[in-house]
Amino acid sequence: MRRLSGFLLAGAILLLPALSQHGTAHAQEALTFNGDTAIMSIAIKPDRTADFEQVMGKVSEALLQSPNAQRKQQAAGWKVLRSGAPMPDGNIVYTHVISPVVNGADYAIMAILYEAFEDPEERTRLYELYSGAFGAALGGSDNSTAMDLSRP
Repeated sequence: MRRLSGFLLAGAILLLPALSQHGTAHAQEALTFNGDTAIMSIAIKPDRTADFEQVMGKVSEALLQSPNAQRKQQAAGWKVLRSGAPMPDGNIVYTHVISPVVNGADYAIMAILYEAFEDPEERTRLYELYSGAFGAALGGSDNSTAMDLSRP
């Protein structure tokens, strides 16, 4: 199982991949999970929540329309929750809850988008929306079920 610091580093890859000014991705480490549930919280600027939600809508589109069956499995287990109240700094917390995790699947946001959208202008637009909305990585965990209270 990954250490928390490794997970947070991977989270940074999920959130803000390195890009050139032409909107092409540099090589980046895949973001995979080892447990059966992954949870990651991020802060989004309050005036940019619509941008973030637009990008996540494109992630959903990319996953659901992919010819890769593994991508469809990722979509089936991935939810993004929005907090009801802002943080003291005004940012809005969004929590990614992935359950079940698709073992071996790459969950890096920009990798998913770049796989689906090949037009450099669209890639640049999505990256700018995403990076402009990002406030901070708040933390995350890669989990295995210890108990299922719905079962005796």
